[in-house]
Amino acid sequence: MSASAIRIVSPAEFDRGTAQTSGSERRAAIAPALGIASAIWGGLFEVEPGSRTGIHHHGEQETIAYVLSGVCEIRWGISGESVARAEAGDFIHVPAFLPHMEINPSKLEPFRWVVVRSTATPIVVNLPDDTWP
Repeated sequence: MSASAIRIVSPAEFDRGTAQTSGSERRAAIAPALGIASAIWGGLFEVEPGSRTGIHHHGEQETIAYVLSGVCEIRWGISGESVARAEAGDFIHVPAFLPHMEINPSKLEPFRWVVVRSTATPIVVNLPDDTWP
C-alpha cells in the first residue's frame, strides 16, 4: 500500500495494546502499531458505568476528544481542584502535562469518546492515587 493511500480501520482491527489507565480502555484506530504512518494518533476511549480512571497526564501531548455517548465528569489541576461535565456532542481539549481523571457518574451506561492526540504514539503517565487529597 502506498504512503498516500487512504486507510479504513474497522472496529475489529482496533489495537487494545495501547497504554492504559485503570478504570478505562483505550483502543487505537490510527497508530503505527496498525501500520499507519501519521503525525497524530486516533482512537476510542471508554469508561464503564460507575467507574473512574486513575489520575494521569499525557506528557507533551495535547488531546482533543469528542463525546460519542454518555456523560463524563472530568477532574483536573495540581490538586484536582477543577471539575467539568461533558456529554454526547461535546468536544474536550486537554492541554499537555495536565493531571486529570475521568469519572463516569452513570450507573447504567459507559461513556465513549473519539480521541485524537498530537503525537503518533499515545503518552500515558499514570500518577499515584494519593496525588490529590
